[in-house]
Amino acid sequence: MDEAEQPKEGPPMKLGRIAVSGPDGEEIRVVAAEPEHDRVIDLKKAYALALQKGGATVEGSRHLAHATFRDLTQGVSSGDFFLEAAHKALDAADDASLPLGDADFRAAIKPPVLRDSLTFNGHIKNFFGNVMKSKPTRAVYERPGFFKGSTATLYGTNETIPYPSITEKLDYELEIGYVIGKPGRNLAPEEAFDHVFGITIFNDWSLRDVQVLENPIGMGAQHSKDFAYGIGPWIVTLDEIDSIIGLTGQVRVNGEIWSDTKVEDFIWTPEETVSYVSQFDGLQPGDLIGSGTMAFGAGAELQKFLQPGDVLELELEKVGVLRSPIATEKEEPGWWPTPQPFPFEED
Repeated sequence: MDEAEQPKEGPPMKLGRIAVSGPDGEEIRVVAAEPEHDRVIDLKKAYALALQKGGATVEGSRHLAHATFRDLTQGVSSGDFFLEAAHKALDAADDASLPLGDADFRAAIKPPVLRDSLTFNGHIKNFFGNVMKSKPTRAVYERPGFFKGSTATLYGTNETIPYPSITEKLDYELEIGYVIGKPGRNLAPEEAFDHVFGITIFNDWSLRDVQVLENPIGMGAQHSKDFAYGIGPWIVTLDEIDSIIGLTGQVRVNGEIWSDTKVEDFIWTPEETVSYVSQFDGLQPGDLIGSGTMAFGAGAELQKFLQPGDVLELELEKVGVLRSPIATEKEEPGWWPTPQPFPFEED
C-alpha cells in the first residue's frame, strides 16, 4: 500500500494498558481509551458483561474474557478476533469504565522485540552535525539501519523517567512506533503495512554525552538508550488513519513549545522500514519498530536538554500526548567500571 495508506475497515480503537490494584498486588489491564468521552474501558470486565447480556454464564464469560484480554501482546496476535471482541466489549462500556484522569497508564505494549530506526532526513542532518560533529555516514543512506533495545525499561504516559547520574544531557526523541500485528518474513514494502496493527508515540530516550562515549566501542547503544523507552499513551489502530504521511507533532517542556514537526522528508518510507526489518528475520505480533526521530523532534537538534523535575509532552496528531515527568533526583549506579590500562600504542 502506497504512503502507508490503510483501508478503513471499522470503528477506530485506541488500545492501551493500565495498572489496577488486585488481591495479589498490581495487575495490568487492557483498556480501550475514549479521550473524547474522558474515560477508559476495562476490556476484560466489559467483555464479560457483554457476553452475559448475550446469555453467557458469569463463570463462562469471565473465563473467555480473561483469555481474550489478559495481555495486549497476546491479544494482538489473535488477529481479527481480538478487535471484534474489543468492539463487542464496548456494548458494556458504561458499566466497565473509569475517568481518564484516574487511569494509571503503563507502556502501551510490552513488545517481544523493540527496534528503532533512522529514517528522517532532517533529524539525521541535525543529529550528526550537533552531536557527532561530522557529516552523516554514507551507510545511513545505503540501508534502513536499526538497533534493538531493552524491554525491561518501558514507561507509559505520566510515569516518572529516571535521570541517570552519568549524564548531563538527558534527551528525548519523538517518533512513531509501528506495532506489528501479524507475523511475517522477507516482506516486500508494498505488503509490509498489512502486518502493522497500529501506531503509537515512541520516545527513544537518549543520554547524548554517554552515547558519544559508547559509539566507539562498536557494539551500538547501551546505557545511553536502555535506561528508558517511552510508549504511549495508547495504540491507535490504522483504520483511524488515512495516511501516516503528513501527521504533525509537537514537543513541549513545562508547557513551553520547544518545536513543531511533521512526518515528511524520509530517506526510507514507513513501508521500507518495516520491510527491511523483516528480511532474514521474523516479525512477531506485538513487536515495536521505531520510525526514527522526526526533524527537530529531539533536544540535541536544538542543543537544549532536560533537567531534573522537567515535564516533557510529546504530541502526535491522531494519537495523543505522551507525558513524561523527569525524576527530581538523579539515580546513582550500584557499580561503575574503572577504566583499564590500554595495551596498545596511542595513535
